[in-house]
Amino acid sequence: MKIAVTAASGKLGAAIVSATASLVGPDALVAVARTPSRAEGLGVEVRAGDYNRPDQLRRAFQGVDNVLLVSGMDPPDQRVGQHRNVIEAAKAAGVRKLVYTSVQGPPTDSGFSPIVQSNRQTEADVRASGLAWAIGRNGIYIEPDVEFRDTYVARGEIANSAGEGKCGYTTRPELGAAYAHLLTDPLHDEKTYDLHGEPITQETLAQLLGEAFGVSLSYRSMDVEAYRLERVAELGDFLGAVIAGIYQGIRAGAYDRPSDYAAAVGRPHQAWTDYFASLRASLEQ
Repeated sequence: MKIAVTAASGKLGAAIVSATASLVGPDALVAVARTPSRAEGLGVEVRAGDYNRPDQLRRAFQGVDNVLLVSGMDPPDQRVGQHRNVIEAAKAAGVRKLVYTSVQGPPTDSGFSPIVQSNRQTEADVRASGLAWAIGRNGIYIEPDVEFRDTYVARGEIANSAGEGKCGYTTRPELGAAYAHLLTDPLHDEKTYDLHGEPITQETLAQLLGEAFGVSLSYRSMDVEAYRLERVAELGDFLGAVIAGIYQGIRAGAYDRPSDYAAAVGRPHQAWTDYFASLRASLEQ
């Protein structure tokens, strides 16, 4: 089996390459990247593959059995066409199976909904491709909250519009493990999985982050519109609306869902107490 992982120079793509290589060995992997030099440290074969260049994608997929399509980062109105380029290139190259990294979230009524809608369209395109397929719907990454450490510590709080809603967070390494199994085990063919850990509230997140950082953090709930305006002012119209839409979805319960992680991987998602204990240990070194 030969497996190609697209967008392999990104954080999620690299995590999937690493986890899959641990299952099948690095010789079975091809890292496909728009800028190949950025993927050279992954320890596997690297090929050029830009979502906007169908001919290049077809060359990248030659001799490949299974392709992991990492959802693109461009605006939603561009992503569907780019993803279709990947699907068509895979079919033309004789690929047997497609695995897609989709997202969870509300398809309407939030600033994040256009991204969810574009992902649902690609899910439909993958299912209609005529190839074997598997789809993961990612929970919200917890790493950005960790990376916001200095700001949280300076403010002594987390403030957003999620209210008392619970969010099924995840981490890139845990997603890497899940997609490694979706890529390599036909048991998962023609299945769609919600991939996340135990849903937690922002209050719990603040407590866990505070313990890891060695400080006291509280949670302050904001009005949905007030938070949107704050995010737009800092991040711009598009990204600000997307971030605000995620927290609006958390508030509405869109991310408080049963997880299929154990069905995909054969073990539970890492517990948040374990994750934050490891984080604290790494920060204390």
